Amino acid sequence: MRPIFLWGFVPVILILIIGLLSIRQEVTWKEMIAPHLRPFVIQKGNERVKVWMQLIGFFALSLGVLGLAGPTWKKVEVPGQKLETPLVLILDLSQSMLATDLQPNRLERAKFKISDLLQENPQARTALIGFSGTAHTIVPLTRDYDIISSHIDGLSPDVMPFPGSNLSDALALADTLMSVTDAPGTVLILSDDIENAEFDLISAFVQNSQNNVEILPINTPSGSEVPNVNGRGTIKDKDGKVIVSALNEAVLGKLNSLDRVMVNRLTLDKSDVELISNAIKKNLIFTEKPEEKKDDWRDAGFLLIIPMAVLLLLWFRKGWVLYGLVLILFSSCSGEQTFEDLWYTKDFQGQKLLNVGDYRAAAERFEDPLRKGVAYFKAGDYEAAIQEFQNDSSAYGAYNLGLAYYQNGNFVAAKGAFQEAVELDPTMDQALQNQQMMEQLAAGVNEVDPEDAQEAEQTDQANNIQNDSPEDLGGGGQEATKEDMEKQRLEETVNTDIRKGKELDEVPEDINAKMQQDNSKVLMRKVDDDPSLFLKRKFEFQVKKNSLKPKANERNW
Repeated sequence: MRPIFLWGFVPVILILIIGLLSIRQEVTWKEMIAPHLRPFVIQKGNERVKVWMQLIGFFALSLGVLGLAGPTWKKVEVPGQKLETPLVLILDLSQSMLATDLQPNRLERAKFKISDLLQENPQARTALIGFSGTAHTIVPLTRDYDIISSHIDGLSPDVMPFPGSNLSDALALADTLMSVTDAPGTVLILSDDIENAEFDLISAFVQNSQNNVEILPINTPSGSEVPNVNGRGTIKDKDGKVIVSALNEAVLGKLNSLDRVMVNRLTLDKSDVELISNAIKKNLIFTEKPEEKKDDWRDAGFLLIIPMAVLLLLWFRKGWVLYGLVLILFSSCSGEQTFEDLWYTKDFQGQKLLNVGDYRAAAERFEDPLRKGVAYFKAGDYEAAIQEFQNDSSAYGAYNLGLAYYQNGNFVAAKGAFQEAVELDPTMDQALQNQQMMEQLAAGVNEVDPEDAQEAEQTDQANNIQNDSPEDLGGGGQEATKEDMEKQRLEETVNTDIRKGKELDEVPEDINAKMQQDNSKVLMRKVDDDPSLFLKRKFEFQVKKNSLKPKANERNW
């Protein structure tokens, strides 16, 4: 298949000739030494073996040249390329999705349907897009459905930068996500308001691409009033009329008549998402250009690699390289050692296990007490973590020891550990803050944060409203005075019962162990695990970076 590589026989033959001539030169040189001195000057050898070694090297290199040239003797039929079709979920996050004609509301029902669909396992790489005034990717294409499920709960219109219902940008973004493959994908739209404008968008989308569209209307024929953003009352149009969002059967009927568009009816059970999942599975594999089949030669050059490798190993030192390799693979100095021990240190093996979340196995593999303690901490075994951190004399060890003591409920010991960390490293401000907090907890003082107290006071003021009802405030049937009604509080917050001690500013259950590169020390810090807050900031950043603006839309709800 690649005949140009046959020129490689030229240097191979030259190497053989040079090798044979070198043997001949050695024989000529031996004749210059007196016969009675040869046994003492020249080591005894076998010239026949040397000739065979040169021939073995020649055969090994010849096999390599033949392998590069691509020997072949059989034709194979190459079908069209098979590709996997992607799936993109488009979720409407506009204000109308909070309508309550579907309980608990439309948005929550759409989330349930997405969860049910993922449980049906459509087997396709799936992405999630949210749209209101602008469209944003919540989760890119992935096979890990748990990632999508973890982002669903926190979704609400509040995370979106602008109000509205911009399906156009959502379809464009879906087409971009699916452009990673030439296979036609499936777009599932979960929205409540599908009118003539959306019909035109979806019709143009299927005409300009080979993607399929599945629609799951999250609405009812009777409809519902759209709640206001502040949660009070309903949204009204410019004429002062209450806006009612209802199912448009006429538009859905027109959409269902389009090629590659399927409108699915919302059901109380999982039958609707089962139909969608089955349709995706049915068209999961796409064969690109199936009619363009051609015959191609099968490259058998790789079959020559094995005999070439064996000959080369035998060529060096009469096969001792091959024997040494067998000795390494099938022998060990100790029965406790594993194959990984030949290549990786125990700490490296432990870090690999820690990265995949196997904390208990990582703790048993680590040799460094600081890393062992972190692994035990993340595994929830605080007693074992304390024992390991006690073996580390650094400031990081003392700091982490304080965290372990805190999680174990020993505030006094935690205070002492944090104090030791401050003494070892006076620049560790976080340890000093934790020490002061432990002193308060150990003394049984309920700390009230100034911001929390201020918030509580504002809440009290907001809840101190005038009571117009002449009900008996004392429960005895006596009518209340006007002064009593003005001072009556319908709700009350007791500041002295507020306790929000901020350990490190609070050690979360799922902490992140960050390996510090300096001196290979470990310092555990808390992480922000609120997906909705992350998405809100992410979308705001995208709007600012890309100068995104919502399109003019009369339906800003």
